[in-house]
Amino acid sequence: MLGYIIIGLVGVFGWYVQSKLKKKFKQYSELSLENGMSGREIAEKMLSDNGIYDVKVISTPGRLTDHYNPADKTVNLSEAVYDQRNAAAAAVAAHEVGHAVQHATAYSWLQFRSKMVPTVNIASKLSGGIIMAGLFMQSFPILLPIGIILFAATVVFTFVTLPVEYDASNRALLWLNNENMLTSEEHAGAKDALNWAARTYLVAAIGALASLLYYVMIYMGRD
Repeated sequence: MLGYIIIGLVGVFGWYVQSKLKKKFKQYSELSLENGMSGREIAEKMLSDNGIYDVKVISTPGRLTDHYNPADKTVNLSEAVYDQRNAAAAAVAAHEVGHAVQHATAYSWLQFRSKMVPTVNIASKLSGGIIMAGLFMQSFPILLPIGIILFAATVVFTFVTLPVEYDASNRALLWLNNENMLTSEEHAGAKDALNWAARTYLVAAIGALASLLYYVMIYMGRD
């Protein structure tokens, strides 16, 4: 019962953070930049200012699809960011370039996270099915602990992601401030938007940990 309550509370908090994030980005999407620069232009300038010339800034379909791809060295900006000229677009564009800067400077947490990706991809595909089989096929008691171990790998990954995301935002805000890219109001909006975006990763990590503890409690209860 306690496990259901904890997971439920995390779910409600996650919904709240996601809802707040959407409102914040809508709010700051209406705060036009005085410098008139688009998300693409801001990203390209931040790359140049950091001495990075082998990374391309491209547009990608959809909303909240922004990401940095280390495999082909591209900063992928969604349609709502690439051509837009507002505080939200500036924040997202600079954040994604922050990941490119991490890559270029061999940021340790990003390297560690990248090394985990192959293992986590396999673990995430197998853990759910094995855990479910372990819950319903009690004649095979080894299944549940195997599933829990695999799921634990994905939980560790969510926590390793936290310093990577927070650092990218810190790099973005520091550059935006040092280069006087934004007015004080615009900078405050960009910071607020990135803070709420970071909280989504925190909620995801806490939710994953809560689920892991729930499965562990079930396993221990059986013993």
